[in-house]
Amino acid sequence: EAVAEADGFDAETEALLATREGGRISIAEAGALTFSVHLAARSAVMSRVVSHPNLLGVVADLVGPDVRLYWDQAVYKKPEKPRRFPWHQDNGYGFVEPQQYLTVWLALTDATSDNGCPQIVPGLHRGGTLRHRYVDPLGWECLSEPEGTLAAPVPAGGAVVFSSLTPHLTGPNLTDGVRKAYIVQYAPDGAEKLEGDWQTGPPTGRTRCDDPTRQPVVLRNGSPVPAAGAPVADGP
Repeated sequence: EAVAEADGFDAETEALLATREGGRISIAEAGALTFSVHLAARSAVMSRVVSHPNLLGVVADLVGPDVRLYWDQAVYKKPEKPRRFPWHQDNGYGFVEPQQYLTVWLALTDATSDNGCPQIVPGLHRGGTLRHRYVDPLGWECLSEPEGTLAAPVPAGGAVVFSSLTPHLTGPNLTDGVRKAYIVQYAPDGAEKLEGDWQTGPPTGRTRCDDPTRQPVVLRNGSPVPAAGAPVADGP
């Protein structure tokens, strides 16, 4: 059910990209790499996914008793235009404090070394958020060719769980099928996103990560908060 739901959002994203110059919006590209964001706020099915007890048990152990959904997106890697997503930390895309929120990388199809499963660098999360540079058109990069990398293939329905500070990448999809993933991120209630360029100076402001529709509370005092029963927000 979740795969079919995500497929529908991906079709909408592809249609949107087709209206843009070069079929691109930022690092997304039609027929190559698509991002469909805030699905839990737009779909009761995906809202139930991010609030699943199996996920929230892990989240409670690793994040704490009071947690919000921070971000969620379906990421589809298409076979027609293989794209490597560079080494990055999720906190390098949007600096959040506390820095160490949690990323749950859910495989909607089998994720293998051939179609772009996650690869990580264990241990580097202890160093905090690394400096990133923008590599057009691939995105932000914090490392080039690090040593000690670990591939994390995962079957459909499985998950890879790591810190927002863990450097990771996904390789190109060299198969004939679409690699489908749903990335869900959880942050402690009260977390704030720093505004401005955190790499060049102090923040210009702080925004609480508590949007009531896109960043709902999922754990309160260690207990799951029931998922919303209906979509409540539009797309990006």
